[in-house]
Amino acid sequence: MVSANGASSVVRFGTFELDHRAGELRRNGARVRLQEQPLQVLAMLLERPGEVVTREELHGRLWSSDTFVDFDHGLNAAIKRLRDALGDSAENPRFVETLARRGYRFIAPVENSKQPVLAAPLITPATEATSRFRRWLPILVSALGVLLVGMSAGWHAGRHSAAALRPMERRVTGNAPNDPVWSAAISPDGKYLAFSDKNGLFLRVLASGETQHVAIADDLRTGPISWFPDGNRLLAIRGRWPAGPPGLWSLSTLGGSPRKLIDDSEEAAVSPDGSQIALVRGDYEHEELWVMQSDGDQPRKIFGEKGGAYGSLAWSPDGKRIAFFEYANYFGKDQDDVSLAICDPATGRVEVLKEDPRFVPGLNWTRDGRLIFALSEAPPNRADSNLWAQKMAARTYKPIGEAVRLTNGPDSKSRVTLSSNGKRLSYLRFVASPAVYVARVHGNGSILGTPERLSLAERKNFPYTWTPDGKSIIFISDRDGTRHLYKQAADQAAPDLLVGGDNNIMIARLDAEGAGILYLTTAPPNDPAQEMRLMRLPLSGGTPQLILRAPEISNFQCARMPSRTCILSQIGDNHIVFSTFDTATGKKTQIHSINDPEWFLLNWTLSSDGRTLALAKKHRTPLPADILLLNLQKGKQRTLVLDNWFSIGCLDFAADGKSIWVNAASPGGVQTLLNVDLHGKVSAALQEKEMDLGWAIPSPNGREVAIWMSAASSNAYLLEDF
Repeated sequence: MVSANGASSVVRFGTFELDHRAGELRRNGARVRLQEQPLQVLAMLLERPGEVVTREELHGRLWSSDTFVDFDHGLNAAIKRLRDALGDSAENPRFVETLARRGYRFIAPVENSKQPVLAAPLITPATEATSRFRRWLPILVSALGVLLVGMSAGWHAGRHSAAALRPMERRVTGNAPNDPVWSAAISPDGKYLAFSDKNGLFLRVLASGETQHVAIADDLRTGPISWFPDGNRLLAIRGRWPAGPPGLWSLSTLGGSPRKLIDDSEEAAVSPDGSQIALVRGDYEHEELWVMQSDGDQPRKIFGEKGGAYGSLAWSPDGKRIAFFEYANYFGKDQDDVSLAICDPATGRVEVLKEDPRFVPGLNWTRDGRLIFALSEAPPNRADSNLWAQKMAARTYKPIGEAVRLTNGPDSKSRVTLSSNGKRLSYLRFVASPAVYVARVHGNGSILGTPERLSLAERKNFPYTWTPDGKSIIFISDRDGTRHLYKQAADQAAPDLLVGGDNNIMIARLDAEGAGILYLTTAPPNDPAQEMRLMRLPLSGGTPQLILRAPEISNFQCARMPSRTCILSQIGDNHIVFSTFDTATGKKTQIHSINDPEWFLLNWTLSSDGRTLALAKKHRTPLPADILLLNLQKGKQRTLVLDNWFSIGCLDFAADGKSIWVNAASPGGVQTLLNVDLHGKVSAALQEKEMDLGWAIPSPNGREVAIWMSAASSNAYLLEDF
């Protein structure tokens, strides 16, 4: 794994890097376990990105001529192990493309690479030109074939089949995994990038990389959205999170004090001529589209329906239309319903262009009439998304022809901004992989020790309960593309699959007796009622059994013996309904409802004796956090006010039912796991300044908690002449 001249060589692609000298594959700095033969295959593919590496070449590298092996079986096994390590698939490749009976090709962009020579002859200038032609020839032939097929295809089919030559992605920020870039915007002349992270707001010269910190007198958290056409001002989100919602401000890059334009908004776009700003106001599912003058004057609502959720605003080149995404979330569906729509700000008339659940945040409109959007990849790579371009008619604002893919690689793409001439495009590449950690409980049950990671798998893993003996954690993971149910002990190298199948699993809990796992699955796609399935799997083994079907189930939980109480919640229109249910018969009985919409978006927790429900208000609610305690036997309720703490993310009763594990934020925005007793006494059990924190699930004896924690990585990238 060392180049011919012995020099060290590190090749980067996406969040991965291959260190030839160390013989290691790493993702976000963490080593990925990979055997020698798959590692050699990856090294060969990275030597010639975009070119076909034949099976015969791989044979010669991996096995000498005097070695007798089942070559086909061995190579297929090596490719499979490589794809497993990269989270790739043969059906929807992001990295390694199979060319039937010929070989393989590495298709993702390779960055900052110093190509290893590895016993290859030096390339003369003439040979290098021939090599480049051969490298592009398969791509050109492929593009021509796609063009012929695409002539008879519609928008949807074309979006999946178009394979034009793609511009190379260039990374322009170098933030570490635990210091993500929050937002970024390219200047109108394409020379500068404004971006922000936890250290503040910065201005970078793209040609030289020279970076200047933009000093602001106050301590408001700031994120640039876009530039005004004059190139001297930024439109930015600013707020003192988590104490209150953000607003829109105008910042001068030449100095001076920031100027507030309007409160209660964090989605906006400046019109091409700089005279207007389109924005989204309100809280999730209670949002509206507004337009105002660029100085904040004359704000007016142009569109908004009950239960609306909108985002990713983009003005048409003539400034007469606003493109945006409209979201509709239903509990029990794998993905939100997302519509790409266009609004006439003069009349408020909205026309839906396309509905596709794979749309993700990220939208802009070039001066030459192309709508740039982000689209998630097909399973098992649904967490990744890439950018596409769709030509739009100038007068009718209708799609013309097929969409063309602009990027091809891992991670989620968002925050698309454009230079005025449309030749430079900036965007963020973001990745987060929540993992399960285990921490010991100390200090009379209120302090946590250092969390230790349970599994090294780079996928989304969420803990939900423990086995009754407290030795294993039961968690949900999407490591094979669908959210399945797993069990793993702390000393176990890999988890055991408990429940697979085609439907995603949402939540998992123990039943009251501790004899079975209850779990909730999404509704089958062909179910018109969209009813979720609540199932039970015996811990002793056997076939899962259906308990009940119901729509919009948001959570469920059981007490522990001697109580047999099990409760589920269903979300309605600005209300939440609680019902008990029988795990044997599936009979459901309503016991309580709350009509205050402030409570209905987030989760709740049931005490181990089945007597008390604890609820928290939705995450974005400002002012001191509070917890509602509802006595199910007496029907009484009281509120615990958590002074100096904000934005409760989630909460779970401790094993003894005498306190609650709460995820909240300090006034400075530091995520903290709190232990809150039933009198309101708060203990900060674990502070986390680097990673995102989730919920804490206590073991049956209360001596440990399982937590999900996630290191987020985000950096700004650039496309040119796309």
